[in-house]
Amino acid sequence: MRRPTSAPRTAVGALAISLAMLTSAAAVPATATPAKNPGATQPADRATEASGVDMPRSYPFQPELRVFPHNPDDKSYAGDLVGYADLAPRLTSLMAESDRVSTQVVGTTTLERDLYLVTLTAPEKKGETAQQTRWRELIQNDPDKAAKDKRLAADYKTPIWFSANIHGNEWEGTDASLRYLEELATSDSPEVAELLENHRIYFSLTLNPDGRVGGHRATDLGFDPNRDMITNTTPEASSYVSLVQELLPLYASDLHGYTGNLQVEPTGPPHGENYEYDLFIPHNYTAALEIEEDVVAAEIPGNPLTDAGGIKIPYRDTPSGWDDYPPIFTAQYAAFYGALTATVELPLGRTDGVMTPERAAINVNVAEQVLRSSVDYISTNSDEILANQIEFFRRGVAGEPKVSLTGDNIADVPGPEQWKPLWDVADNQDEVNLPRAYVIPAGETQRSVSDASALVSQLIFHGVEVGVLNAPKTIDGTTYRAGSYVIDMHQPKKGLANSLLDLGSDISAKVPSMYDISAWSYSYLWGATVDKVGSISDAPIRAVRSVDGPLSQAAAPKKPQHVTFEVAGMGDYRALNDLLDQDATTWLLPTGQAVVAPADHAKAVNAAVEHDITFRAATSAEVEAVTSGDAKELDELQVAYVGRQDERTSLEELGFDPIEVTASSINADPGVLEDLDVIWVGGSLSFTSEQATGQAALEAWLAEDNALVGAGNSALAAASDFGLVSATGVAGNRRGNGIVAVDTPTDSLLAPHAQDFAFIYPALSFTDLGAGTSVEQTYATGNPLLAGHWRASTEVDGPESAAGEASVISGQSATGGTAVVFGTTPFFRTHPKGGISQAGQAIFWAAPEADANTGG
Repeated sequence: MRRPTSAPRTAVGALAISLAMLTSAAAVPATATPAKNPGATQPADRATEASGVDMPRSYPFQPELRVFPHNPDDKSYAGDLVGYADLAPRLTSLMAESDRVSTQVVGTTTLERDLYLVTLTAPEKKGETAQQTRWRELIQNDPDKAAKDKRLAADYKTPIWFSANIHGNEWEGTDASLRYLEELATSDSPEVAELLENHRIYFSLTLNPDGRVGGHRATDLGFDPNRDMITNTTPEASSYVSLVQELLPLYASDLHGYTGNLQVEPTGPPHGENYEYDLFIPHNYTAALEIEEDVVAAEIPGNPLTDAGGIKIPYRDTPSGWDDYPPIFTAQYAAFYGALTATVELPLGRTDGVMTPERAAINVNVAEQVLRSSVDYISTNSDEILANQIEFFRRGVAGEPKVSLTGDNIADVPGPEQWKPLWDVADNQDEVNLPRAYVIPAGETQRSVSDASALVSQLIFHGVEVGVLNAPKTIDGTTYRAGSYVIDMHQPKKGLANSLLDLGSDISAKVPSMYDISAWSYSYLWGATVDKVGSISDAPIRAVRSVDGPLSQAAAPKKPQHVTFEVAGMGDYRALNDLLDQDATTWLLPTGQAVVAPADHAKAVNAAVEHDITFRAATSAEVEAVTSGDAKELDELQVAYVGRQDERTSLEELGFDPIEVTASSINADPGVLEDLDVIWVGGSLSFTSEQATGQAALEAWLAEDNALVGAGNSALAAASDFGLVSATGVAGNRRGNGIVAVDTPTDSLLAPHAQDFAFIYPALSFTDLGAGTSVEQTYATGNPLLAGHWRASTEVDGPESAAGEASVISGQSATGGTAVVFGTTPFFRTHPKGGISQAGQAIFWAAPEADANTGG
């Protein structure tokens, strides 16, 4: 159903249209230049828009800060803590008082609050700052030379970084940081002067100002930014990633709360395969021990200690494991830059959701002691820790095979040894066999060109070096076209690249349970085809040049005619929705291509440029499918959702403008259904006996050939309640999560641009399918879990029980209406981009056809 029409958008303008018309869709040259601003208007690319932080050219750097109005409702004030609006005036006053203090705005939040980075260091002239930058780049890119540079060893200001308040309702790290930096800024102590001559100490005072003010853990988008370091849906997480790259911290400590006792994480097993643990754990664990010693000795009134009289250090105190596996967390992400890292959990929690002044004061005192102890340890041992960071990057640049740390080789690890007696078999790192490269192929073997471009943008945002083939190249028996991307594993971010691109491991047998997700691969979950080629020790792949962005794919025929493009990836769905929003006459072929009418050629050209996709002339068979009615004519879709931020944001990333509905809202206003075509069900859509009006309205709406599409038990229940499907849902272990292998029938709605993998958290399989219910996808036979943690807790909730069973089903009611139900988790934190595009496939398949043929 169409919403009221509006003037067509012309975001790229007439000039862009005329330029695009000069390009033939028949040949996008392999030597094409990177797209200047790929996807700049796309919600999915918030991260790439935010990448990069301009660092000062000298210190101090003391700009005028924007002052925010006082907000008496700031939840910080309940604990007698510093409100967000108080930060700019405090920092401005401190900069006026001390030339040791610099402040930068390094991003903005969803609600447009500024993110501050405060630097404490002795003043530097431009030449001195430039030299520090050159050394930082040398450490990463030419570590052999850095290791021999005597001036670097003597004069490099090793960076120590403290961040706080990434969870908005964990406040006190901000106040402790502010108090400590004010002391350093104004101290007359020779020891402080020497400290700041030899180090830069950075403070990210609040990583989540919107949550701080509102008193909620998540950002204003509803996402936990401390789970978003590799998906980068939130601007807050994107800013953190950019800062890691710019600061290259020797030590990165993130202050959280609340766990009853102070907890400092060097974390326990399962240790990520790509961490250089021999360089990480010796000093990191010893630093935690020094923090413990100092906090206990400080005898902070009201600070609860553990039964053993100390703090909690998971490596020592939680032998069955903790959360040092996925790089979704701040600390674990920073470890891929050679930093020692810590997650600090302050002890005293909220009372009825509110932090009291008394408890907050204790936490601030504890946090400040943690800061002092951390700085003392790192500054005292910075020479050896810096040598380890240089060695970390040397292993990457040299492309050395990964040596997993196990009980068999820990005796050879140099440095502090307090950690060694505690190592056990659960601590052993899983073996990882590194390829020479990952190749993102161009041409017919690429499932989704738009997803490939998005993946390249994401890798570059994370500092991973990407190259492109200048000419065809045969690698491991496969010939790749010019324009194929190559991620060579001889590079500084080798460990990060492998962690992001490889499959990972099935760690189900390693520990009883996992704290969070256990698999996260871009290669398997982001929609693009990615090949793993060779071995790390193979010869270099020649004819590769580096790129700083994806190659432009925008192309369209010059003359008006029926044109078509593949609807395979998320960028394609955004383009399709953009065209429909402009009332372009468009059809969807059963084989997964969209066809645009000749009359709307200019709109197609605009879409090609704006969304960086390739249009080609439609074949005679494709035109025949349109004119004969074999293609589905599309209309602008109005999609609603039942659920939360995962559903809302994923639908937005597909280019929809979704509205939220519930059973209650439908019952209160059945008219909300009038303009809807599809409801995505990600939460309960169950009507009570008092909501009969809403239930009847939804039944009538479905009878008009509208659709329910969704995921999980709630979607199955809704589709079953309204007679659209008949099946029994079998839930996997509720904590089971990971990457699973799936199979797609040839006649499935998901067969065009089919995918072989999906994400589950948890899995839902379907059995006992009734008449009219079709299988659209199944879990692979055997053990479908490829990577992650999914252990059986009963006879029917392990991965083998789902083998061969339906993972996606569809059905229709005799009275009208369609449903598609996913047993996988396509919208999880917006991470599985391939799953999101499958949801788009299901929505367009299930949606009603346009009301009437409007020409073409």
